[in-house]
Amino acid sequence: MQHRITEQLRRNTVAIISLIVALSSLGYNTYRNELTEANRTVRQAGFEMIAELSELQQVMLFARFQKGDARGDTTVGWAHVLALRDFSLAMPKNIQDRANHFYKIWQENNQDISAADDSAYTVIDNEIDQIKAEILDVISALR
Repeated sequence: MQHRITEQLRRNTVAIISLIVALSSLGYNTYRNELTEANRTVRQAGFEMIAELSELQQVMLFARFQKGDARGDTTVGWAHVLALRDFSLAMPKNIQDRANHFYKIWQENNQDISAADDSAYTVIDNEIDQIKAEILDVISALR
């Protein structure tokens, strides 16, 4: 009995090795496809977040320097802030946390963007710059 198994293994060595190579290749290919798709999702969400932040900055500029212009209505800014939080769900945890923090900053300061002192505008603008920097760091770290 032992002799028959050994003989069969020797005869089918190439087939067994081929099967092992095929299965390991399939496993690695699946892993790489999943990783590539995850990176693509993060990259796309990151670019969308940067676009939303840029549009929000435009709203802020109109609110700050073109008082009375409808393009500076901070209610419109809320749509960008909410979209930012939604897109952050496809990003790593640190970006999600940053987007939630920004939501609170916007909530506390958006009505004062056009005020005479620049404190609210500066706080929000600095947060936007920090979020953009963190998003770009995440995107550049993707492989």
